[in-house]
Amino acid sequence: MVSLAKVLIYLIEFINCYASIYYSNFLFFYLQRAFGFGEAENLLTAALGGFVYIIAAWQGGKLVERYGCVRMLYLGSGGVIVSLSLGMVFTTSLAQVMVFCLWMVGISFIWPAIETLVSERSGASLPKMVGIYNVIWAAGGAVAYFTAGILIEKLGMTSLCWLPLGLTVVELALLPYAARWLKKENDGQCHEELLTPTGSPADAKRFLWMAWLANPCCYVAINTVIPLVPSIAEKLDLSTGMAGIVCSLWMFARLAAFAAFWRWTGWHYRFQWLAGSFLLMIVCFFGFLIAKSIGLLLVAQVGFGLAIGLIYYSSLYYSMNVTKNQGSNAGLHEAMIGAGMFIGPAFGAATLYLIPTAIGIGAWSVGGLLCVGFSVLLFLRNYQIKS
Repeated sequence: MVSLAKVLIYLIEFINCYASIYYSNFLFFYLQRAFGFGEAENLLTAALGGFVYIIAAWQGGKLVERYGCVRMLYLGSGGVIVSLSLGMVFTTSLAQVMVFCLWMVGISFIWPAIETLVSERSGASLPKMVGIYNVIWAAGGAVAYFTAGILIEKLGMTSLCWLPLGLTVVELALLPYAARWLKKENDGQCHEELLTPTGSPADAKRFLWMAWLANPCCYVAINTVIPLVPSIAEKLDLSTGMAGIVCSLWMFARLAAFAAFWRWTGWHYRFQWLAGSFLLMIVCFFGFLIAKSIGLLLVAQVGFGLAIGLIYYSSLYYSMNVTKNQGSNAGLHEAMIGAGMFIGPAFGAATLYLIPTAIGIGAWSVGGLLCVGFSVLLFLRNYQIKS
């Protein structure tokens, strides 16, 4: 039975995810149309945000351990509100990029706090709690990407700031009630024993390291594709609204993966599932690049979403299936996401600047980087780790 406190946290999670996708993913359309940003400029903007997220999420996890989850939710939400308010006032291209970075700092405090609140004191029900968490944020992301393009066409590009700001205010309004019920729950709850993985502690650590490698590779792929969606939409002659609908399929596939792997846990600590998902992700990433029809783009998205679903799930579950330092591990999990958000776009942008005449060189070079990542995964599989 999920407690009322957890229900409120899950509701805050959903709202936060919708607001985050609405702002961050469609910011690249705004930068392209308002300021003439091309692929290289959008990739550099994404890379800068990812770099900020690495540091902020890493420190955010530590602050969660030190000051508590609820305080960090207040701090992070306040940071998001301030950044988006500034985005409504200062409308130059440089200001919008700086606002994006400040927004990244705020959001990086929110996610480790929510992940820790969902996981702490969950005991033997940890797979269930993490499963519900994954399904909810994936649903929020998919619904947001599906509807945001249409809403932006109706409400205008200025809604990129004021709509997520309003949703964050709603989160803040829910927080006192969540905090009150969390206190009651913690005062009266018995501690359950955590599930432990089969095999040695060294095996568990190896899987954690492999998942922490694979997850940033996911975000290398994701955060290379998302800034390129405006270009993909232009190539396939899609409007902003249609691009949001068509290019949201991989998010629904990821949602389906989360639901399936929540109910079926046979993938836990199984290397073939992690490695197979990594390979599928690489193949479908290249499918994104070569798609010359909507049909091929949709097929690539299905595989892409399913693969990313298992890899992300592995990283979060292995991070939280520990007896202590859940907040720090949540921060590291998010920092690994930030690493992918930085490396992919930065690598793609660098190759665009170094070899500007080569068609699609930025994205194709990222595909090569993913192949290197898979080779490192195979190395870690056989690396001897001390328990």
